[in-house]
Amino acid sequence: MREALRQAQKALKAKEVPVGAVVVQSGRVIARAYNQVELLKDATAHAEMLAITQAEAAVGDWRLNDCDLYVTKEPCPMCAGALLHVRMRRVIFGCQDERGGAAGGLMNLLQMPTLNHRCDITTNVLQEECAALLKSFFQARRKVNGDPA
Repeated sequence: MREALRQAQKALKAKEVPVGAVVVQSGRVIARAYNQVELLKDATAHAEMLAITQAEAAVGDWRLNDCDLYVTKEPCPMCAGALLHVRMRRVIFGCQDERGGAAGGLMNLLQMPTLNHRCDITTNVLQEECAALLKSFFQARRKVNGDPA
């Protein structure tokens, strides 16, 4: 999770929502990424999506069933759907997203019994650090936009 937090810091420096992700296979990081939605002008350029693409290239297959994803914030429905499609073994995240998370916050797409794959989930890993990074980012953004804090 520390490496995912380092990636989130890169996103923060790039004025992106500070979310970072890494994919681990057999104890080794095979992919790392951070949000690049604004940089790439691509709504799908979430840290998880970029890390999945890198991991697929590293493994040489679209199936990542022996891999684990570490991400600083609970995946959204788009990312959760991708994680199911690549058959990610486990998703470990820092802080929950009660309004938009798809790993137990708003819904639990990752463990929906009617789907053909389910991911193991571990929550609240370095939760305070992950949440503080997001909170400070959005407070600063509201201040710049003149919104009340």
